[in-house]
Amino acid sequence: MQVRIDEELKTKVDKYAEFLDSSSAYVVSEALKLVFNKDVDFKGWLESQARNSEKSVAPQTSVAADDTKQSAAPIASEDNANGRGLFR
Repeated sequence: MQVRIDEELKTKVDKYAEFLDSSSAYVVSEALKLVFNKDVDFKGWLESQARNSEKSVAPQTSVAADDTKQSAAPIASEDNANGRGLFR
């Protein structure tokens, strides 16, 4: 993905990356994770999208030879970007 940002923001991103001893791409990725984790409205919307998506797909169930059903894999939990001490 490529994005265009103004020069002042680019300078701050670069300086923050230097401060963290990391890359600018890492700073942008972690900043977006932080925003997504804190935006309650977006989280609700995203969950409703996932539920709507699940409803539109017919559930598929496998049956093993001994008639026991196999369960689907669990959905991965959210990653808390700030849980690793980033973005103090």
